[in-house]
Amino acid sequence: MLVSLIAAVVAAVCYGVASVMQAIAVRAASNREPDETSAGVDPGLVVRMLHQWRFLVSICLDTLGFIAQLIALQRLPLFVVQAFVASNLAVTAVVASWLIGVTLTWREWAAVVGVVAGVGLLGSTAGAEGAAQVGAVFKLALIVAVAGLAVVGMAAAKLNEPYRTTALGLTAGLGFGVLSIAARVLDGFMPLQLARDPATYAIIAAGIISFMFYATALEGGSVTVATAGVVLAETIPPAIIGVIFLGDQTRPGLAGVAWAGFFIAVASAVMLARFGEAHQAEDVAMADAVARRQANAGPAAVELLSWWPVDLQLLLALPDTTGVS
Repeated sequence: MLVSLIAAVVAAVCYGVASVMQAIAVRAASNREPDETSAGVDPGLVVRMLHQWRFLVSICLDTLGFIAQLIALQRLPLFVVQAFVASNLAVTAVVASWLIGVTLTWREWAAVVGVVAGVGLLGSTAGAEGAAQVGAVFKLALIVAVAGLAVVGMAAAKLNEPYRTTALGLTAGLGFGVLSIAARVLDGFMPLQLARDPATYAIIAAGIISFMFYATALEGGSVTVATAGVVLAETIPPAIIGVIFLGDQTRPGLAGVAWAGFFIAVASAVMLARFGEAHQAEDVAMADAVARRQANAGPAAVELLSWWPVDLQLLLALPDTTGVS
């Protein structure tokens, strides 16, 4: 149980750091015009992002986070693991304040504390995962759900801001939720078992479309707002499905504490998202500024300055607003 809880924390940290690095990489690889409010899904975006070292590192972090999430799902109920994963929004906000330079208000710091406190309560009440088994129909339904989300995501990408970022984040979050459910119901991890299991293909399909829609949301919107949509959609529906269909439960007598922790964590994430909307323009502008650093400093300087506690490269990317040249 302790190993599973540690794995859930590791997953949240990896996902949170990866979100900020992907936001910077997306802005550097984007072909969108600054005043463009909707542009659909750009199929070449991920290909261009492969030239960004931050994107490659973020993929490694996401992979590590997913492995940690799988470990956590072996012993913990789905609603506990998803709430821990939801706490990656707090990690995203803190890392964004350090790496991108976005300033967090006291309310946002309070929301970060709320997320941490909520998942702490939830973790203390976690019982064993449910023993309910699902059949092929349930797993095939997951694949159908992914196909439906692909259609919804394509439509969401056509919306104007601020609805576009929120809708894409929610769609990506639902996809990640399907991925978590599919990972939870895998029959096993042997190659032959994975090849025969429909849940394997649900994981692959959900991972691809969710990542693409999330990257598209980051392309023109706030990393905090986009990630908040992901967090909400990937947390609540899987938690409900885990309780209803998979038999997940808390330790005896602690159901009330567990649900209190769950709602504190999710409510704090919502608060963090609302506060993030207040400075969405600042968030995007700062991410753009950091994304342009490679055009303002040589490769050696980029590698050196990127490890300073205060991101000195940001100063190189900011425009001169003093009027003095």
